[in-house]
Amino acid sequence: MKRIGFLSFGHWSDSPHSRVRSAGDALLQSVELAVAAEEMGADGAYFRVHHFARQLASPFPLLAAAAARTHRIELGTGVIDMRYENPLYMAEDAGAADLISGGRLQLGISRGSPEQVIGGYRYFGYEPAEDDADGAEMAREHTRVFLEVLKGEGFAQPNPSPMFPNPPGLLRVEPHSPGLRQRIWWGAGTRATAEWTARHGMNLMSSTLLSEDTGVPFHQLQAEQIQRFRDSWKQAGHDREPRVSVSRSIFPIVNDVDKQLFWHNRDSTDQVGFLDGGTARFGKTYAGEPDKLVAELAEDEAIAAADTLLLTVPNQLGVDYNAHVVHSVLTQVAPELGWR
Repeated sequence: MKRIGFLSFGHWSDSPHSRVRSAGDALLQSVELAVAAEEMGADGAYFRVHHFARQLASPFPLLAAAAARTHRIELGTGVIDMRYENPLYMAEDAGAADLISGGRLQLGISRGSPEQVIGGYRYFGYEPAEDDADGAEMAREHTRVFLEVLKGEGFAQPNPSPMFPNPPGLLRVEPHSPGLRQRIWWGAGTRATAEWTARHGMNLMSSTLLSEDTGVPFHQLQAEQIQRFRDSWKQAGHDREPRVSVSRSIFPIVNDVDKQLFWHNRDSTDQVGFLDGGTARFGKTYAGEPDKLVAELAEDEAIAAADTLLLTVPNQLGVDYNAHVVHSVLTQVAPELGWR
């Protein structure tokens, strides 16, 4: 068995070809897709976070809304850019959303991807040190504080004359959601950051690209990343089993609309390009008839090594079509691969 969910970037556009014309459309349709995915038996609804873009940006209202409309499905992010976050305020929001969900949040966090604006986190009030050019160390420090606060231990000195009576001892951020600390994931773009993720006791979230290239196929490089994560986790001596997710673009062609939209991707291959000034390897799109996809996906070493598969969906095609894509994978591909 493998957990299978979707990952949506939540784009919107006033293009006549888009079924998502506004920010309101993107948010409301995201909730509807989560509901549809749960009804068809999917395991997760995950949402990307991009600031200063016509995409989903503020995850916790969305996660709370989806939590109130669903009952079983995991709800997560992939990923929250920690350069922009106040870790204590984030702990409050995350705790509240997780309690509304009944403990179903799976929060992916990271340094974030290339931005829409220059140093966007500065507009949010966060200034990295002079030797931290891209804010990566600031993101990791925000993460350290966030993870510490999620433990639920008191650290704040109580007011001797509070408005309401305090419990004894130091106070913690409220509301606290027990167990959320174990459901934090780090979006790692390299093998080294996967090892760092393991040392800090976070689950591993790996995307459709890696910001390094060794010349081997993407899925093999990602499988090596996963193995290094697991080795580092074992060396760190954590007392639980970690989780690992990978993202893939998978489009079974089962009708004329699928063929019109994705037939040109049938012979997709990995791509090598540049990201943040360095070489990066991008994974291919899987598109084709179900039997072709089963044969190709059976050779994907990283999917085999992961417990969770996130299907990247073209959200601007609307809820119905994206639900169709997820359903096609669940019913016509996953059973043949032993994922269901």
